[in-house]
Amino acid sequence: MVSRHIAPRPHGLDAPLIVSLTSYPKRYDVLHLTLTCLLCQTIMPDEVSLWIGDGDFEQLPESVLMLQERGLKIYRTKDLRSFKKIIPALSRWPEAYIATADDDVYYPADWLEGLVATAIAFPGRIIAHRVHRIIYDAAGEIESYERWSKNLLRGQEGQALFATGVGGILYPPRSLHPDIVREDLFMTLCPGGDDLWLYWMAQRQGSVVRHVGPKHRTIEWPGSQVFALRSVNRGTPDESGNDLAIAKLTKYFRLSE
Repeated sequence: MVSRHIAPRPHGLDAPLIVSLTSYPKRYDVLHLTLTCLLCQTIMPDEVSLWIGDGDFEQLPESVLMLQERGLKIYRTKDLRSFKKIIPALSRWPEAYIATADDDVYYPADWLEGLVATAIAFPGRIIAHRVHRIIYDAAGEIESYERWSKNLLRGQEGQALFATGVGGILYPPRSLHPDIVREDLFMTLCPGGDDLWLYWMAQRQGSVVRHVGPKHRTIEWPGSQVFALRSVNRGTPDESGNDLAIAKLTKYFRLSE
């Protein structure tokens, strides 16, 4: 069990700060570990919210339920796969800062503070601990996901920076296009690619990603990756779930705008 003794400070942002994540039964064995990390940060969010699909709610273990005594809020929601970590939160708190986290990762005590301090220093940016740089070919088309520059080293920002959810991302109010909540689109174009959908919605809104820096080290709980979407999304350089989703997103928005 994660053990920390911290007296958190106010976050100092100009709107509420919500930490939001989702999970499902195959991750429930380690979920309480991640939640404890998020509940023991050096700065205090207004809420740590866990969104659970209706069909998975009754299976939540006591190790998670007992964390409600420490401030965790648990909500039932429609099963939108990994999109549950942000879509319901955006609908509930449209004017809040939403910090997303994954359910199978160790987060250090200053994880949230790093996101918030960067957001204050660079207002209006989407803030991420872990980013890739999208690579384009000579014709201006996006190269295969496997050819992107991964997990960049230093703090920087730009339209070609792609925030990855595993490190944690902070979305300021109105940084995502209103279509972000359109289930008909994201479940058709990229049902397994919430990071891709969020990138496209940020681009359509004219938002810029800022990397906290330095290079992010991801520490996952042992055994938690047996059921990860990562292997499906990455696939091979010639055909991966990410590349198929990118092709669909590119085609749809090119034709519709």
